Amino acid sequence: MYFFDYGNAFLLESGRAGAKIFNVRGEFKYPSYVQDIMGPMCFDYGFGPFRWVCTSNQPDDLEKTDRIACAVLEQLCEKAPEEIRQQMSDNIHWIKEAGDNNLVVGSQARILYADAEGRMRIAEAFNEAIKNGEISAPIVLGRDHHDVSGTDSPYRETSNIYDGSSFTADMAVQNVIGDSFRGATWVSIHNGGGVGWGEVINGGFGMVIDGSSEADQRLKSMLFWDVNNGISRRSWARNKGAVFAIKRAMELNPQLRVTLPVIADDGMIDQLFEE
Repeated sequence: MYFFDYGNAFLLESGRAGAKIFNVRGEFKYPSYVQDIMGPMCFDYGFGPFRWVCTSNQPDDLEKTDRIACAVLEQLCEKAPEEIRQQMSDNIHWIKEAGDNNLVVGSQARILYADAEGRMRIAEAFNEAIKNGEISAPIVLGRDHHDVSGTDSPYRETSNIYDGSSFTADMAVQNVIGDSFRGATWVSIHNGGGVGWGEVINGGFGMVIDGSSEADQRLKSMLFWDVNNGISRRSWARNKGAVFAIKRAMELNPQLRVTLPVIADDGMIDQLFEE
């Protein structure tokens, strides 16, 4: 039967218990859901769980953020390339339905999947709405560790990075340092999120936007880095969607310069090994 692992260490623990889970390279023989779905559909293109919290704790403010985010995504979707049109449409549907489905528990907060451009445009619109008084108090931006970058987890978030670097923690460290210099209000580097202690390094951030011009500058600088750091890593691993996404990011921001991978001829490599 068809099976995919959500990622909370099910395949890993099955292998440790003696099941024939791993191939000769130490990778899963069966695809985790990041390898099979989330990686090629979302993370490689820069889509991941973008979060915000209304510090006023007022439902009216959250409702306004829903409308603003939806309007931004609808505008972006009109000109979006075919490769990411489905992701955009799915999240427009999500944000339209979020309020009616009573998804808030506790804080007046929301989450949706957005790429770097979407996150920056939504955050910019929130900052403007705070400035003009439409939203009554500052908003805290954030994301899950289960995202495009910021987490090195060979058994989940980075399991579809096939060049071997999924077993390093470089991306999380670079991410959290870059976020700190580019304007995050706070950052964190921690261990164990999602799959267990010793199996993952996570980098996280929080950013307060308060309607100021300084917040506008910080959100553009930091959110752009926070996403494209991970896309760069995924493109170097030759993931097709990530190569597309990083090329597009460089077109949108000419200041960005990322080395592109040279795609090797697998047949030639196989022949060299045989010789």
